[in-house]
Amino acid sequence: MNKLPLGRTDIMVSDWCLGTMTFGNQTPQADAHTQIDMAVDAGINFLDTAEMYPVNPIRPETVGLSEQVIGNWIAKTGRRDDVIVATKVSGNNPGWVRDGRGYDGAVIREAVDSSLKRLQTDVIDLYQMHWPIRGSYMFRQNWTYDPSGQNRQQTMDHMVDVLEALGEAVKAGKIRAIGMSNESAWGMTKWIDQAETAGLPRMASVQNEYSLLCRLYDTDMAEMAVNEDVTLLSFSPLACGLLTGKYQGNTVPDGSRMSINADLGGRMNDRVLPITQRYLDLAARHGLDPVHMALAWQRTRPFPVSAIFGATSSDQLTRILKGKDVVLSDDVAAEIDALHKAHPMPY
Repeated sequence: MNKLPLGRTDIMVSDWCLGTMTFGNQTPQADAHTQIDMAVDAGINFLDTAEMYPVNPIRPETVGLSEQVIGNWIAKTGRRDDVIVATKVSGNNPGWVRDGRGYDGAVIREAVDSSLKRLQTDVIDLYQMHWPIRGSYMFRQNWTYDPSGQNRQQTMDHMVDVLEALGEAVKAGKIRAIGMSNESAWGMTKWIDQAETAGLPRMASVQNEYSLLCRLYDTDMAEMAVNEDVTLLSFSPLACGLLTGKYQGNTVPDGSRMSINADLGGRMNDRVLPITQRYLDLAARHGLDPVHMALAWQRTRPFPVSAIFGATSSDQLTRILKGKDVVLSDDVAAEIDALHKAHPMPY
């Protein structure tokens, strides 16, 4: 498994990351622990979770369970040094966490300690803010995005407040690095500018959606990443299962994400399945499993990426891991680019 530095830190992470958002809900603890063992044995050293996980659905009574499942694995195996653990603090929400309250410096101080306890560890390797408090264009909000109500000074003051709390946690040895999620190019540069001006921790990563079907990252965010040494942690690299082909023909497998969330978080529309089929056909022409093609494509990008994939079961993970050494040819990459140009925004 390839390794890359996390931003400008000395933390080396695998370019594949095991996502854990189903751990404790769709994925029971025994299978979750099997998955972590399988991932580590395959050379993956990176686990991503969040205080609000598991999802599908998110419920106040299950908040923190995914972290607990990971913590129980750490306690059971004693393999803490074999994994880089990333988690997140929730932003404003419908009431799942802290009755809907987002994060500020005071919340960060409490939330870090709570995550440390659930994870049964002394340090969190990467601590992320799950989404910007001022708002985000992610999750299909780009179609009607309106930032005109934002207050710049409030945003700057909030960033400094949060960074100061994170700086305290770094000095205390509770976290090693910090990152954002669902953030914009402007937001990332401002986080970095504020940190550098005040001598506070610098954003090492940004966790945004990125796949063959969702390529909003390819322009301004890519430029930011290259110039500011920010690593993309790409979530939904298989487009919530669309790129596995399991939903073609309007099939909805029992226990799948679509069986719980019918529109896949706004991804389903009249264009998606026909365009997805073109990628499936492309993979078939080259004798590739579409899952392996989608993940191998992430390694072709001109900016640093660690792709976060999730597997509801260890059987699904077995399929994914069979593609860990797949490398795409230039011909395949060129066909992918041509297909993207013809169908740039399926959802």
